[in-house]
Amino acid sequence: MTIVCNGSKREVENRTLSDVLCELGYGQSMLATAVNGRFVPARHRDSILLGAGDAIEVVTPRQGG
Repeated sequence: MTIVCNGSKREVENRTLSDVLCELGYGQSMLATAVNGRFVPARHRDSILLGAGDAIEVVTPRQGG
C-alpha cells in the first residue's frame, strides 16, 4: 500500500505502525511518531493500523547546537 512518510510517498507491505517503521529502516531507534497529524506514543505503535494514503511523520533526535 502507499503511505506518505515525512512528505514522501512510500510503498509498504506491513500494516502496523511499528512494523512499517522497521520496514522503513527505523528499527528500534529513539524517535517520535505521528499519524495523520496525531502524536502516537511508542507504547501504542503496535496497535495503530495504517491504511492507504495515511501520512506518518517520524522525528529522530539529533546532536548539535
